[in-house]
Amino acid sequence: LKQPKPITQRLRNIPDATCKLFLSQQTQKNNPSSLKLFISYSSSSGHSHLSRCLCFWSLSPRSQLLRLTYRSLALGTPTSRSEENLGTYKMSRKGLMEQDLSKLDVTTLHPLSPEVISRQATINIGTIGHVAHGKSTVVKAISGVQTVRFKNELERNITIKLGYANAKIYKCEDDRCPRPMCYNDVPGFENARMKLLRHVSFVDCPGHDILMATMLNGAAIMDGALLLIAANESCPQPQTSEHLAAVEIMRLKHIIILQNKVDLVQENVAINQHEAIQNFIQGTVAEGAPVVPISAQLKYNIDVVCEYIVKKIPVPKRDFTLPPNMIVIRSFDVNKPGFEVDDIKGGVAGGSILTGVLKVNQYIEVRPGIVLKDENGNMKCTPIYTRIVSLFAEQNELQFAVPGGLIGVGTTMDPTLTRADRLVGQVLGDIGSLPDVFVELEVERLIGVRTKGSEKQGKVSKLVKGEILMLNIGSMSTGARVLAVKNDLAKLQLTSPVCTSKGEKIALSRRVEKHWRLIGWGMIQAGATLEVPPSPLL
Repeated sequence: LKQPKPITQRLRNIPDATCKLFLSQQTQKNNPSSLKLFISYSSSSGHSHLSRCLCFWSLSPRSQLLRLTYRSLALGTPTSRSEENLGTYKMSRKGLMEQDLSKLDVTTLHPLSPEVISRQATINIGTIGHVAHGKSTVVKAISGVQTVRFKNELERNITIKLGYANAKIYKCEDDRCPRPMCYNDVPGFENARMKLLRHVSFVDCPGHDILMATMLNGAAIMDGALLLIAANESCPQPQTSEHLAAVEIMRLKHIIILQNKVDLVQENVAINQHEAIQNFIQGTVAEGAPVVPISAQLKYNIDVVCEYIVKKIPVPKRDFTLPPNMIVIRSFDVNKPGFEVDDIKGGVAGGSILTGVLKVNQYIEVRPGIVLKDENGNMKCTPIYTRIVSLFAEQNELQFAVPGGLIGVGTTMDPTLTRADRLVGQVLGDIGSLPDVFVELEVERLIGVRTKGSEKQGKVSKLVKGEILMLNIGSMSTGARVLAVKNDLAKLQLTSPVCTSKGEKIALSRRVEKHWRLIGWGMIQAGATLEVPPSPLL
């Protein structure tokens, strides 16, 4: 703790094909802020040179501009100047493989293909746990991205909306490099080659009980989860058990438990809490999961977390040959006030692809689309038909997008339809291939949730006719009235139509003391559907 910590900074290649940039983590005794930098380059005669540099740098994350002044000591050739100025360079995006739609073959495509994993995340990992246990801080420690972005979130220092951050996990190819330090989210240092193993999208969920519906929406797209438990509080806390019950509903098998804030407690307290964690997870889906002590704020053991993500959470099997199906988690209008009509851009939908591959210039359908009531008070829906004009994964432009991570889909649809998350909960995919739109559901196998750590959580009472529930179906949160109950079957009338299919898992929440509490889950067996008008494009 008393020694100056090694400084790592992500540096991209200088945009010159003949230059390579290597960064050392060693610090100078007299200047803890300095970094050693090695630059290898080729001269016009074809000879290779290696420069040993002492670099003073200032990096602006907004402009991504890098200033370097270095003392050059070229090996083998005398230099005319002892000091040279590299000037100001725009950092290029390192290691992005080119995508070519004309050569795309979905039968041979794999989530770890270089043209896929270099540009977009291929696995979704959620952070779950109680309020203020460090979920957003862990995501920031691994990815460097602050997921708390909105004004009301920053004012209260809590997560309200789902936060997303992508991170690439590399492994040093030098066998002498000890584990877990060989796993890192920095692409290479000291001339060592780093192999890209994973491109992870972190789904940062809110921990507050009143935001449980938001957490359930995030759980719908998770392939694995990091369960955060703070070492300075007793285990389990109410939302710890409730979130664990939620991922059990989604049948998540790959969970890593992070015992955060170990820097705030004595060693014996942390060991005692470790035993409490083991008792808590017995009989749950997290039984047998590794428990990693970390400090997200001080970045202790973050390399161990990277190693466990690679080894314990496999990349899920994806079928790219199926028709594309994407659930919309957010939507927005990118046009600013005062735009000229000719410059207006179409609406943007953000979400996670569940199956298939989306491509630029592909025609797609959004269901249920626009929902209205006719003169008799009956609901009717009109799907939205549009064309994809752009695909983005964070700042990386894509020609095609596969399941995994948050994908931004730029379309030609009216931006007023996508403004302020109006498309959240809808399903986007190939025209004519999407599931039916339901207004009534028959749900089977209602299973109550076993939660620990809260005195208020007693035995879950059975459903009553006329009761109002909240359902989470994919990324859609909707109200439902219980029409009838018989044994394990319940008939529910939805307040808004939902595009889903039989056999889909849904989460049920009941209002308890002005808050929605998760009470169980079920499976869709049947239901009443809305008639969808045929597509004019078919």
